[in-house]
Amino acid sequence: MKNVPTVTNKGRFKIEYRGTECLNCGHPLQLSDKFCPNCSQANSTKKLSIKDFLDEFFASFISYDSKLLKTLSALLLRPGKITRDYINGKRVSYTNPFRFLLSLAIIYFLILGITGNFEQADTFDGKVKLPNFDLKKTLDTLQYENESEKRELMRIVDSMGLNSTISEFIKKKTSALNSDPINYFHSLNNRPLLNRVLQKQDFFATMVERDSVRNYDQAKVKYRFTDNQENRFTFNVGRSWSKIKNRPSDFLKTIVSRLPFAIFFFLPIFTLFIWLVYIRKKYNYTDHLIFSFHITSLLFILLIISYLIDSIFNVSSNWIFLTIFSIYLFQAMRKFYGQNIFKTIVKYLFLNTIFFILAMFSTLILIAGNIITY
Repeated sequence: MKNVPTVTNKGRFKIEYRGTECLNCGHPLQLSDKFCPNCSQANSTKKLSIKDFLDEFFASFISYDSKLLKTLSALLLRPGKITRDYINGKRVSYTNPFRFLLSLAIIYFLILGITGNFEQADTFDGKVKLPNFDLKKTLDTLQYENESEKRELMRIVDSMGLNSTISEFIKKKTSALNSDPINYFHSLNNRPLLNRVLQKQDFFATMVERDSVRNYDQAKVKYRFTDNQENRFTFNVGRSWSKIKNRPSDFLKTIVSRLPFAIFFFLPIFTLFIWLVYIRKKYNYTDHLIFSFHITSLLFILLIISYLIDSIFNVSSNWIFLTIFSIYLFQAMRKFYGQNIFKTIVKYLFLNTIFFILAMFSTLILIAGNIITY
C-alpha cells in the first residue's frame, strides 16, 4: 500500500478544492500537495473569500514576525552566529540580510528626518550682504604673549596700509560685480582654473539671489557668456549654494534621506578589505558581505534605541551604545572567524579605521553631489 502524507482538511485546502495540476505553472500535483513544488502556488481551486484573504494575510505577517524575532534574537545575543548559520544554509529562519539592513537604515534616517529639528539651521535672512572686512579687528581677536607684541603688529599694519588696501580691493570688486556684472564675469576667464571656478560659482550665487535668475539658459542670455561645461557646472553649484544658504534645513533633510544609499555604496567596498584581511579563511566575498550586513544592522538597531532613549528622556546615551557595539563587533569577529585575541585586535583596529575613512569619504561624495544637483 502506498504511503500518502496526511492532507490538511480545512479552509481553502480541503480535499474538494485540491487539484492535480498547478493553476499557475501547470506542474502536476498530488492531492497531498498543499503548495506547488515548482512555483509555490497554493493548490486550491476555491475562489478567495474575505475570510480566506485575511487568514492568508495574517499568516504571512506572523511568519515574517517570527523570522524577525529570530533574527533580532540571534543578532543581539549571539555575535557572529547568525552569519555562520546563514552561510551554512540555515536561511529560512532568518530575514534576508540585505533587506533587513535596508529596512533598518530607512527606519533610522526616516526617524531623523521626521523628528530632527533641522529648522534651527535656517538663520540666513535671504538678503545679499556686502563684505565688511576690517583687518585690525580680526587681528585684535588673536592671542598675544603681551600687549607690546599686539601694538607692534598693529603699527606694522598701519604703516603698510594693509587694512585700507584690502578694504578698498573688496569695495572695488563688489562695485564691479554690481555695476557691470557682464564684464566682471568675462574678466574671470583670465584667472587660473581653481580661482576661476570658485569666483564663477560665487558670481552665480550672488546673481541668483540678487537678480532672481532661475535657470542656466536665462543666465546665459542675461550675462552673455558661452555655453560650456565649466559655466554650466559653476552655475549649478552657485544656484545650489544660494538655495542652501536660504534654506539649509531642506538641504540637511535631503542629505539625511539619501544617507542609506551612501551606506550601500561603501559597504561592498569595505567588504573587499575584510576579504583581504581574512583571505586565508574558507569564506568567499559574499560570506564576508553578509557578515558586514549583519554587523551594520546591529549598529543601526543600537542607534535607533539610543535615539529613542535620548528623545524620550532628554539624555545622551550615544557613547554607551557605541561602546556596546565596539565590544559586540570584537566578539563577532572572534567567533565568526575563529582567530586568537591578538590577531583579532590587529584586524579589528585596521578594519575600523578603514570603515570610518570610507564612511567619511562616501558622506563627502554624497554632500558634494547634493550641492551640485540641489
